[in-house]
Amino acid sequence: MARVAISVSCTDQDRRELERLSNSRTEEARLVERAKIVMGCLAGKRNDEIAAELGIRPGTVGIWRRRFAAEGLKGLRDRKRPGKPPRYPPSELRNRLLAQIEQPPPAGQATWDGGSLSKALGVSDDAVWRLLRKEGIQLQRHRSWCVSTDPQFAIKSADIIGLYLNPPQNALVISVDEKPSIQALERASGFVFTSSGKLVRGLKSTYKRHGTINLFAALNVATGTIQSKTTTTKKRPDFQAFLDEVVADVPADREIHVILDNYCTHKKNDDWLAAHPNVHFHFTPTSASWLNQVEIWFGIMTRKALRGASFNSIDQLAQAINDFIAAYNDKAAPFVWRKREVKGSQLRNTIANLRN
Repeated sequence: MARVAISVSCTDQDRRELERLSNSRTEEARLVERAKIVMGCLAGKRNDEIAAELGIRPGTVGIWRRRFAAEGLKGLRDRKRPGKPPRYPPSELRNRLLAQIEQPPPAGQATWDGGSLSKALGVSDDAVWRLLRKEGIQLQRHRSWCVSTDPQFAIKSADIIGLYLNPPQNALVISVDEKPSIQALERASGFVFTSSGKLVRGLKSTYKRHGTINLFAALNVATGTIQSKTTTTKKRPDFQAFLDEVVADVPADREIHVILDNYCTHKKNDDWLAAHPNVHFHFTPTSASWLNQVEIWFGIMTRKALRGASFNSIDQLAQAINDFIAAYNDKAAPFVWRKREVKGSQLRNTIANLRN
């Protein structure tokens, strides 16, 4: 006896959703196929006709015809499947893992890793790594920070931040520091394929040293431009000679505010300051040189001009630095100063506290 096809009908709203799904390029392919099956059913086609059009079995069409007739649109979605029961109770294993990480690692290890955790807990490596990924715990990645203990931190930092955000009218604010002992290293470099087939930059492990130079830099906070000087030494006379160049073109009646860290050559410059009464030094708090914006620029310069480069002399190194500065100043823009709040008490928090 011939089987009678189940009648299918839907609301206008459901039809619009079915049309969207059947034409979608972002939904899962199986959901798109099911929507096309139902659209064929709504058009009055037989199961074998729809199956021939879509290149599937008539039985598959019958399944989704019945599911849609009984449950509507939600019937086209996959039902939850019981799957294999978990070998380790999730909540129990999670609590054990968090507690174990807070215990001292095995003898001979500085920190826990996946293998040692799986051995200590008596579970598989895969179970440990799945849970670590789920909890967002990265055992080998570290982050460090420096918390200033300067008793005048608030006063000094507020002074510098005030210069950034609201400088005195018609005043020049500059951030000054030096990058010492930049090495002129000569070594072969190029591009190589890794074992995974990726193309990366390769550097030969051996190299020649051709000496070092020091870089003094002054960042104009308002414009972001850089003024620099390379030297073979970084003594107080070198520092003062650089400042002479920085202030040379500034009118004597214009105030100049110089932001500095607490390096020894930045101190005991009373005679120079007396000869330049329009210049005022502002020192960052102890262990807070990150307040000096020129440190940001040093990081940019290192990544773009020095890292991975090869120099056969200190003259070539100095020229590379000067070329970078010239190109940088053409497109320079002021930095937007901000900092992330970090509390020293974080080190006393435990894994369990951070994850709950």
